[in-house]
Amino acid sequence: MAEVKPEEISHPPMEQLQGFEYCIDSNPPWGEAIILGFQHYILALGTAVMIPTVLVPMMGGSDGDRVRVVQTLLFVTGINTLLQSLFGTRLPAVIGGSYAFVVPIMAIIQDSSLAAIPDDHERFLQTMRAIQGALIVSSSIQIILGYSQLWGIFSRFFSPLGMAPVVALLGFGLFERGFPVVGRCVEVGLPMLILFVVLSQYLKNVQIRDIPILERFSLFVCIAVVWAYAQILTAGGAYKHSSEVTQINCRTDRANLISSAPWIKIPFPLQWGAPTFSAGQSFGMVSAVLVSLVESTASYKAAARLASATPPPAHIMSRGIGWQGIGILLDGLFGTGTGSTVSVENVGLLGSTRIGSRRVIQISAGFMIFFSMLGKFGALFASIPFTIFAAVYCVLFGLVAAVGLSFLQFTNMNSMRNLFIVGVSIFLGLSVPEYFFRYSMAAQHGPAHTKAGWFNDYINTIFSSPPTVGLIVAVFLDNTLEVKNAAKDRGMPWWVPFRSFKGDSRNEEFYNLPFNLNRFFPPS
Repeated sequence: MAEVKPEEISHPPMEQLQGFEYCIDSNPPWGEAIILGFQHYILALGTAVMIPTVLVPMMGGSDGDRVRVVQTLLFVTGINTLLQSLFGTRLPAVIGGSYAFVVPIMAIIQDSSLAAIPDDHERFLQTMRAIQGALIVSSSIQIILGYSQLWGIFSRFFSPLGMAPVVALLGFGLFERGFPVVGRCVEVGLPMLILFVVLSQYLKNVQIRDIPILERFSLFVCIAVVWAYAQILTAGGAYKHSSEVTQINCRTDRANLISSAPWIKIPFPLQWGAPTFSAGQSFGMVSAVLVSLVESTASYKAAARLASATPPPAHIMSRGIGWQGIGILLDGLFGTGTGSTVSVENVGLLGSTRIGSRRVIQISAGFMIFFSMLGKFGALFASIPFTIFAAVYCVLFGLVAAVGLSFLQFTNMNSMRNLFIVGVSIFLGLSVPEYFFRYSMAAQHGPAHTKAGWFNDYINTIFSSPPTVGLIVAVFLDNTLEVKNAAKDRGMPWWVPFRSFKGDSRNEEFYNLPFNLNRFFPPS
């Protein structure tokens, strides 16, 4: 056997991923871009439907109220995505609804003054207005941290070693929305999971007119096929005598979205009435804003890598966080029922399709705005069973987690220091939120249960987020444990050139503002 050369058994670190035909500033033909954009729109529907489906009934809202909240959330998601892709980080990231806001929103819903309102619709309106007020006030935190450059300054404590667990936990921490949901309707979810893997991976080289059609459009094809299959099962009476839980997760006619949706309805600011403001509720909502800040930071790192861009410099990250704060302000003004963050599943779809084009995301934002105004048509797509989305999440969340682990190639993983930091931060990032989740399910309240409601929201929200726990542990350990002479082991020689906008000549190509706006807002 011939002697193996060192270069044949080593894989040198690569700043950009291979195999992407279209990156952040290159665009596929318009026909392909439109279909790809529609795929991102369909994928964003999962969260846009699920959050209002859980929260609106608790607020006393009817099916009609739920449909309007779904439409409003999609409408604002489209606006926020356009603003972020044009003036924020300029990365191909969808800015959608966030589960991080559920804990403080639940606290508002359970507020005694609101829960005592006898009329359901009036209780829904008053609760929505309270949520709006809390979102409007708390959005100022991200706006200040972003535009003051404070978050960019804090990001100087980040290293590839510290960010690897955080980005990885962004995907790993969402495991509850993967196969546990698929298991609620195995006959629909499992075929979707298998079909998506087969088409997107094993048959990805199937081409039509030199286009790898199954790799790029596998999500669209799979959802169409499995949705039709689920419709046949529903129409054939397969779930006629099933339990209520099975029917909710399997049937295609249980959502009542289409029948409750108006033909045309344009969301507008303050449509639920004037927001109401409470100091305690606003302080509690700040915790969700901070979690959204951490999760979005990790998502931007992953999106940049999957778009074949350089890591966003501190100034660009701060600019994006500032615009995201404006996005949460819009959530409060329009009344989406939750705040915003970067959609992790849409980031994963960049990797699955190997298309990181900014234009595709902007087209998807156009679909969100258009279909949110045409209620019946938008509700048709929104009636897709959530089990189908959960099957796709099993792949896309895993891709995002793997992107986080890919940062480790820039570090020395033969160092016990590094092994300790990565292992402990990932373990605690999964274990601590799981403890908070199980405690909350058993006791019907979080581990923090004092008379200070805002304090409870802070603790229960922050420590229920895997990326946030991971960031606290990883960044603290990475900056305090044997830091002297550890810069190379931490990957800092690779990271430092990307800290400033002028540190790498490619930054201008990826992150410059459109319409020559850099003349007025020069990056630092």
